[in-house]
Amino acid sequence: MTTPAIDGFRYERIPGHDGVGLNVASAGSGPAVALLHGFPQTHYMWRAVAQDLAVDHTVIVPDLRGYGASAKPVERDETTYSKRTMAADLTAIADALGHRRFGVVGHDRGALVGVRAGLDHPGRVQFLGILDVLPTLDTWNVLKGVDAGVAWHLYLMAQPRGLPERMIAAVAEDFFASFLDVWDTDGSTFTPEARRHYIESSVDAVDSIVADYRATAGIDLDMDRADREAGHTLDMPVGVVSQDWGSRLGFDAASLWRAWAPDLTYRTIDAGHFMAEEQPGEISGFIRELAACSAGG
Repeated sequence: MTTPAIDGFRYERIPGHDGVGLNVASAGSGPAVALLHGFPQTHYMWRAVAQDLAVDHTVIVPDLRGYGASAKPVERDETTYSKRTMAADLTAIADALGHRRFGVVGHDRGALVGVRAGLDHPGRVQFLGILDVLPTLDTWNVLKGVDAGVAWHLYLMAQPRGLPERMIAAVAEDFFASFLDVWDTDGSTFTPEARRHYIESSVDAVDSIVADYRATAGIDLDMDRADREAGHTLDMPVGVVSQDWGSRLGFDAASLWRAWAPDLTYRTIDAGHFMAEEQPGEISGFIRELAACSAGG
């Protein structure tokens, strides 16, 4: 598998939590911001946004554990791919690169890691940007009846270890390609190189991707419930950009996020799920606005 690189970024292997080797690209100077990718993608999804932001920020773009060119440790227990563990990977990267405070912007799965980083390490996360996802607890709460069919893969990968991995591996290329195709609004978001990279890297990571999702139906959900019961919130500025699927599915996404993030900016966007590649200029502007609002924090 060939891993494409973001032009102008340097690459290094950085030990994350428990020494897991993480593929990390970085460039630029100024305030640090980490960009965390979603499913079924890698750090490469941020290439246009990262290059833009590197003009005035230090931009850190890792492959999450279990994805891309990062290590894919065997799921020894439910903590291996918990978002708490993955947030600890992020702080280890920041430490290695010399950044005590940093912004975090995540898409999809990466956003869930960002939320956990903000809850577990509030003194480290200067601001938090979220692209097109709900917090774990709220995701499971709003999926009801036939409308839950839009998230069928969450239920498949929530099953006990073994069967979902075998089922997905049997049709892995078609499985991962289906998300790229269905969630791409007009079929023009990805270059052929990027699409092939996402599919190949995901096919190579079936077990770890399933483990990531299984954690979200188990230990990650338990952590969210504990934080909700304890009244914990995200105390840094939080910005959310989303499609308007909340209204289509019968819930108020902004209200759900505001319960977690009192200092919230929420907006919908006329774009598909892969908005960082579909409209990189708008996403870069959103990140700069959020960084400017938090500059005094």
